[in-house]
Amino acid sequence: MPKVSLLNQTGSSVGEIELNDAVFGIAPNNNVLFDAVIAQRASLRQGNHKVKNRSEVAGGGRKPWKQKGTGRARQGSIRSPQWRGGGVVFGPVPRSYSYKLPKKVRRLALRSALSAKVLEQNFIVLESLMFDAPKTKDFLKVLKDLSIEKKALFVTAELDENVAKSARNIPGVSVVSATGINVLDLLGHDKIVVTKAAVEKIEEVLG
Repeated sequence: MPKVSLLNQTGSSVGEIELNDAVFGIAPNNNVLFDAVIAQRASLRQGNHKVKNRSEVAGGGRKPWKQKGTGRARQGSIRSPQWRGGGVVFGPVPRSYSYKLPKKVRRLALRSALSAKVLEQNFIVLESLMFDAPKTKDFLKVLKDLSIEKKALFVTAELDENVAKSARNIPGVSVVSATGINVLDLLGHDKIVVTKAAVEKIEEVLG
């Protein structure tokens, strides 16, 4: 079972915590991680692209010239696809790009992402994370005490308003609850900082 130091809010070690091997100690599956990231990024797409086909472009109701006798090619509308300003054939229409991966694959991807961060030693466990009031200054002090200078994801057991509001104005720092963790966030941040209560919750769900 992987062991990591248990730190308090000031960055001092207060002991060790044993992590569940099935969640934090597996060999990361890169193929599954890739699939999960692609699926998540696809679901973030707006998909609100739209072109007009020949029936939607304004005008073009009248036949531009008679069918026979002009010597020119026959035409039925000035909004046919071959005309400048005509409709588009098979163009993009609003659609959803999202698709679902199987539940077991999604869970394996989360376990792989968490295990990868533990292997890289970019996984920090805090005894607790609490603020009396939303203050960015206090959160910056926590980052300094924990020697975090890069992008960091803070995971709390429940979404704490004071913690979330203290961090929301700091570039590269995100706060999510234990139930809101996802592969894109885990891989997109350099350090993962998790409270002890959140670790227990993650182990309960993914273990």
